[in-house]
Amino acid sequence: MLASYLTVRGYGEHEIVIQKSRFIAYVERAETEEAAQEFIALIKKKHWDANHNCSAYLIGENNLIQKANDDGEPSGTAGVPMLEVLKKKDLKDTVVVVTRYFGGIKLGAGGLIRAYGKSVSEGLEATGIVERKLMRVMHVKVDYTWLGKLENELRSSVYTLKDIHYSDLVEIETFVEEGSIGTFTDWMTELTNGQGIITKGEVLYLEQDYK
Repeated sequence: MLASYLTVRGYGEHEIVIQKSRFIAYVERAETEEAAQEFIALIKKKHWDANHNCSAYLIGENNLIQKANDDGEPSGTAGVPMLEVLKKKDLKDTVVVVTRYFGGIKLGAGGLIRAYGKSVSEGLEATGIVERKLMRVMHVKVDYTWLGKLENELRSSVYTLKDIHYSDLVEIETFVEEGSIGTFTDWMTELTNGQGIITKGEVLYLEQDYK
């Protein structure tokens, strides 16, 4: 599993008009090639009357699956420029479809490359990009008298609070980077005067907006 990677927040769409042609970008996260192909098929069905539904996707940790489709546009003027935008943004597990309704004015090869690239870039910006970081969930069980102090300290710290469970003891779950577990444990021990029960939990991806 990658320590961190970038992907899209989820589904998004964005339309631009260039020389009277409509370019509608559809963006989605896809963790398998099957999911990417299903999304492309869905958009093609939605826009069955469009002149072109061009697509591109990157799947897998090392981008082992890469596909680009011009869907009737001159070879290399649509799918490849779309794929290049995904690569330039260093995205993973992402599929894009750009639907084009021809407006009567030919753009030429260079114009098409720029138009499809711009459509994807603006579509990604409208959708949003997130960074997924692999984190360890740390569990801290304490008496309820410690809850206020620990919650305040955590919310103003570099760590991200995941959840709080209320039972005989209160259990606080926090996302911690693997390399910071020792520091986090020492900090919690100090804050609770050694009265906290600190244990390691599962490893999960924490998703945050990428600036």
